[in-house]
Amino acid sequence: MADKVKILHINDLHSHLNKWPKIRRFIGQKKAQFQREGNSVFTFDIGDAMDRVHPLTEATDGQKNVELMNEIGFDGVTIGNNEGLGNTMDQLNHLYDYANFDVILGNLLTLNDRKQPSWAKDGKIVKTKGGTRILILGLTAPYMDTYPKLGWRTISVEKMLPYLLKKFEGQADYVILLSHLGLNVDQAIAKQFPQVGLIIGAHTHHLLVHGQQIGNSLLAAAGKYGEYVGQVDLVFDDNHKLISNKATVTPVEGLVAAPADKGEVAHYSALGEQILSEQPVAKLPSAMETSWTGYSRVIGEGLLAIQEFTHTNAAILNSGLFLTNLPAGVVNRNDIHKLLPHSIHAMKVTLSGYDLWRLIREMEKNRNYLLRFPIKGMGFRGKVFGAIDYSGISYEEDSKAVLYRNSPISPMETYEVGMVDNYSFIPYFPTIEIVGKNEIFSNFVLRDVFSQYLAEHYPI
Repeated sequence: MADKVKILHINDLHSHLNKWPKIRRFIGQKKAQFQREGNSVFTFDIGDAMDRVHPLTEATDGQKNVELMNEIGFDGVTIGNNEGLGNTMDQLNHLYDYANFDVILGNLLTLNDRKQPSWAKDGKIVKTKGGTRILILGLTAPYMDTYPKLGWRTISVEKMLPYLLKKFEGQADYVILLSHLGLNVDQAIAKQFPQVGLIIGAHTHHLLVHGQQIGNSLLAAAGKYGEYVGQVDLVFDDNHKLISNKATVTPVEGLVAAPADKGEVAHYSALGEQILSEQPVAKLPSAMETSWTGYSRVIGEGLLAIQEFTHTNAAILNSGLFLTNLPAGVVNRNDIHKLLPHSIHAMKVTLSGYDLWRLIREMEKNRNYLLRFPIKGMGFRGKVFGAIDYSGISYEEDSKAVLYRNSPISPMETYEVGMVDNYSFIPYFPTIEIVGKNEIFSNFVLRDVFSQYLAEHYPI
């Protein structure tokens, strides 16, 4: 008889817990149905399940997300950059303390001793009802410059995947890769490693409605934010050779909601906000207003916070980072989280005078375009980029001159400027990436920096 396998998968949920009740119910019902029909059923999450934009994720350092994932009981998950870079090393080391599923991750090691973290496996072999042995591997996007700042060493796909395939050689009949690497990388893997039969992808939020066959490899992916649940059907013969494969997706929006769903989703947000609200940060003598289209008091304080934190005499921030006003009186972590929900870090950029002049010219050239431009991803969780504001830097439109602390910059001098790491990822300010000496403070997101500043200058 044919050995039939059903795989259900999700990816890049990013704490969109409004979709969770439907996803949980659908996977549970499908899993039970497929098992009754005699199939082997496996469930996977391909990373970025958590995102600190949600108050409950922020309040529990993602552990509530893991608790919810336990309701499905995945056969394997891998991590995305939101788990890996959105947590400190200690937070990540405890994220899966109470998980009832295996974390499969082959290319993240401790920086100092190069050991596999205790909460992860570099591979897992499962056996179907028909005796087919399936090797599950997991790889995440190896941010080589960022992970070491958090105490981790990442290994490239080109080095780690051949090693893992060699390590498990002869132990499995079929190989599945849980890939939080992005579509382009998945396509390259399919061409270079035909022994990987199925690549379930994530990271670039791509949706493969019917999958994509490249040589021997089937690529599958379910988009982003819990909008789809992916399904892969595999059939093996008596000798455990693949007969057929097929990838499909189910839109979550079209699934029937239960009466209790709305209350459950509201509870997640309310609980997170309650926990954060119980943690005071500072006491403001007056309100701090926000403006996306110009200078405001909150961005003025934000610029000073960045300067102090990065130990620089100048700073640059975009007003769209600040989403709400801060009231007078005691403000708490929930207020700061609503103000700055981003996964963005402070960064110190060192430039020559000429390169600083060029950077400011890039910013001035793009100023009007970016004012109402909706930036997506790369750590930004706001609406629009907003106005560009400077502290310690001024620009004279007529002469095109740039002043640093009220003095003309010298092309041969070196200058330090505080800003956010998001500017090195977006395409509008290439000088930062090309010639900047950039120090990213990965242990602290922007709201941590701002909270620290407010606590010191406006103590309770």
